[in-house]
Amino acid sequence: MALELESPTFEAQATIPTKYTCDGPDVSPPLSWNDPPKGTKSFTIICDDPDAPGGTWVHWVLYDLPPDTSGLPEDVPKTKTLDNEAKQGTNDFRSIGYGGPCPPRGPAHRYFFKLYALDAKLDLPPGKTKRDVEKAIEGHILASAELVGLYKR
Repeated sequence: MALELESPTFEAQATIPTKYTCDGPDVSPPLSWNDPPKGTKSFTIICDDPDAPGGTWVHWVLYDLPPDTSGLPEDVPKTKTLDNEAKQGTNDFRSIGYGGPCPPRGPAHRYFFKLYALDAKLDLPPGKTKRDVEKAIEGHILASAELVGLYKR
């Protein structure tokens, strides 16, 4: 069975509720995934918006989630390290943790929540960027899944 990523708060290709955007409390949405492939040592999540005016905008970088993790609750704390020892990187708002959709007025933007099952723990310090994490996961991806949500103002 392929790795699948979903949220109980929005369907794939559907509107992300305001609660998870800059127009609301801007908390991270709950996410869940099915059984990872054998050999998974950690998970990484990256959320970005390829429709941003200046190029892809990074909303969330989360890495070294333990291999027994099967989801994330709503409103993951915006701390460098979580209770389960996972680490959060720096988003393009120049802050740690999740920064929700906040597009300019106009057509809907697509927000890609990407989950990677890895055969290694990255052991990077907290605060790394998407670029740093993408470089570190090269050659370690066992499976990946994505959930795309939409939002417009």
